[in-house]
Amino acid sequence: MGTIPAIEGKCDARFAAIREAFATNFEENDEYGAAVTLIKDGHTVVDLWGGHVDPQRCSPWQRDTLADVFSVGKAFTTLCALVLVDRGLIDLDAPVARYWPEFATAGKEAITVRQLLCHQAGLPAIRRQLADDAMFDWQVMTEALAAQEPWWTPGTRHGYHVNTFGFLVGEVVRRASAGTARGARTLGTFLRDEITGPLGADVYIGVAPGDEARVAEFVWLPDLGIPDFGIEQMSDEQLMRFNTYFNPRGFSGHDVVNTSPWRRAEIPSANAHATARGVARVYAALCAGGTIDGIEIVGRSVLQEATTEHVNGLDAVLDRPSRFGLGFQIPTPERPIGSNPGVFGHFGAGGSVGFADPVAGVAFGYVMNRMGPRWHNPTNRRLIDALYSCL
Repeated sequence: MGTIPAIEGKCDARFAAIREAFATNFEENDEYGAAVTLIKDGHTVVDLWGGHVDPQRCSPWQRDTLADVFSVGKAFTTLCALVLVDRGLIDLDAPVARYWPEFATAGKEAITVRQLLCHQAGLPAIRRQLADDAMFDWQVMTEALAAQEPWWTPGTRHGYHVNTFGFLVGEVVRRASAGTARGARTLGTFLRDEITGPLGADVYIGVAPGDEARVAEFVWLPDLGIPDFGIEQMSDEQLMRFNTYFNPRGFSGHDVVNTSPWRRAEIPSANAHATARGVARVYAALCAGGTIDGIEIVGRSVLQEATTEHVNGLDAVLDRPSRFGLGFQIPTPERPIGSNPGVFGHFGAGGSVGFADPVAGVAFGYVMNRMGPRWHNPTNRRLIDALYSCL
């Protein structure tokens, strides 16, 4: 059992259950540090933080503390692509090779942008063994993916592209953004220029040196390390799943998540850093159809298509059911979010999450710095249940 720290911030009385759940996470789930934000109908009604940024519990979590939100960043990566779709610079049903000619090898000539975004491309892993730190080099990663043969026939099944999704979609964004007024840009720069900057949202893919001091240390529990067994005994399916997480070795952040190279690199599927307030702010714009406070991020019709189910069923990588729109996770009976139709968002390793429920008019962000269960996480579940109990 943990100790409840001082809980800072504000919470509208109507949503007191969220504050109680937030405190309970420290007491019952040994939360180190965390923040949660809820925006209802465009108004921030919950904005709480507490705990510590270090495992020694010496330095308190601050209002502007950034945390690695892992796969929550896939939604922001997706949104960058959708902005370019909305501007006519990316066609969802065009071959990826239209924007990235080097991609048209090894059976990938017909893979579409849509298939990339809904995890049907068959590229969740790289077969060729890469150097341990290869994920820090964008060119190395994208060249390896351009050379990689799909693990299944593209379009015939879906499987969560855990760590490759960001490089695949990010390279399309980098190439297609050449048609914008500001020219070709990396995904992290495009995100800041076109989405988080205009919204004033504290979300980054590639933390600037001046912001690194705000980043919470992430506590990676020892029992969640890299499995110690030889790949030579693996079946092809087992190798695909192993390499999805561990080729290169630090692909998922293990052993490197608290280093400057990890924080400053652009690894869009795994190293987005954000405040809960920043995550919720982006989702508040999406909850409102893509425009908030006079700032249009993406058109309503493009967003509606992206949040409509594209794939549903047994996931070839996770080996359990998953459901996706274009880049966004859509709730399943095994992993629900409330009871309203139309909810969309993305979970991150350890428990972080961002989502929008347009029916309820809510946008939600939760960040933390302690690795926990990747699938059914008790801390985010408690907060989400508390939210819906208030509506």
